[in-house]
Amino acid sequence: MNIFLWVLQALTALLYVASGVMKVFMFDKISADVPSFAALPRSAWTAMGVLELVCVLGLILPGLLRVQPKLTIVAAALLALESLVFIWVHAQHKETGQIVMSAALGALMAFLAFGRMKLSPLP
Repeated sequence: MNIFLWVLQALTALLYVASGVMKVFMFDKISADVPSFAALPRSAWTAMGVLELVCVLGLILPGLLRVQPKLTIVAAALLALESLVFIWVHAQHKETGQIVMSAALGALMAFLAFGRMKLSPLP
């Protein structure tokens, strides 16, 4: 289970790095293609992008450095909660694909938080 959770942490960290970078540094370019980006102000999207980038560090560094491993649980839980915001935003614009993607990522992050809390805690 530990290896599976590490793989999940690494893969989702890569995904969230890309997502965070797009929200923080490429907002104008990607917002033109996604109508739901108008649902929230740019500052909210930037804040969520920064949250994603900080949480990526929380997914990986505590386990690698063996310092404050509970931060991995917190990071995964925050990303799971963030996915609820994305589901709400995409639902307003009836963007089914993005709703499914946000729900799947949220479920993965919730599982990761549970996994690191109960199934295979980090040392």
